[in-house]
Amino acid sequence: MTTRTLVSPATLARPRGKAVYWSVFTGTVLLFTLAFLFPVYWMVTGAMKSPDEVARTPPTVVPEQWHISGYTDAWELMQLPRHLWNTVVQASGAWLFQIVFCTAAAYALSRLRPVFGKVVLAGILATLMVPAQALVVPKYLTVADLGLLNDPLAIWLPAVANAFNLYLLKRFFDQLPRDVLEAAEIDGAGKLRTLWSIVLPMSRPVLGVVSIFALVAVWQDFLWPLMVFSDTEQQPISVALVQLSQNIPLTVLIAAMVIASIPMVAMFLVFQRHIIAGIGAGSTKG
Repeated sequence: MTTRTLVSPATLARPRGKAVYWSVFTGTVLLFTLAFLFPVYWMVTGAMKSPDEVARTPPTVVPEQWHISGYTDAWELMQLPRHLWNTVVQASGAWLFQIVFCTAAAYALSRLRPVFGKVVLAGILATLMVPAQALVVPKYLTVADLGLLNDPLAIWLPAVANAFNLYLLKRFFDQLPRDVLEAAEIDGAGKLRTLWSIVLPMSRPVLGVVSIFALVAVWQDFLWPLMVFSDTEQQPISVALVQLSQNIPLTVLIAAMVIASIPMVAMFLVFQRHIIAGIGAGSTKG
């Protein structure tokens, strides 16, 4: 049986049909490409304009004069290397903590089947119903009592309690082939050995997705780092851009935003295959 489509195969086989199809297809792709890339172009070129040209009405699409000094000034005046390094440290630590503890908890709930495991999982998932704003004050009081203000641990420890990533990992572990795990047990592999040698290599797609979620969440967070880092030397890039933008020209601020967004864009371009594979990894049983 043939699949019914909007345009019949016979029409597409004709020269006129092919021309119309490829014209519509190409035009649609170009429109979507323009819609997604034009804001990026506008931001990158906006940092190369003069302050008067940026504020001009109507705006200019192409800079009249190209000024690279906006990027160099942003790199030096706003101390971007220091704040980018702070962000890298905070995001890397949060990612490592989530990978270790969320993976261990998800594996325990999925394969070790502890007593009251379903109750524990239900309690973890119930935290998704609580608005994030309602947890800010209790988290801050806890961090302050532990003396972790102006410390990366104030970012790392709360990031571990990520119910969504834990549930994502558990669902993936539930769908791993049972016969593979049973074969590992027959060969004498313990639970930890099975996790390290069998489960983790098979879970690279979902681990890639969890890694992206963990890194992006810390990289773009503003309210929580603003509360726990009163020391400007320890602040991440998301907070520093706001704190240092008071007496900075608009072009320099735009250049700083472009530089701050480069790591996340590069990470997405590098790991986009893992993201797509991880999204569909739990859709069918392996």
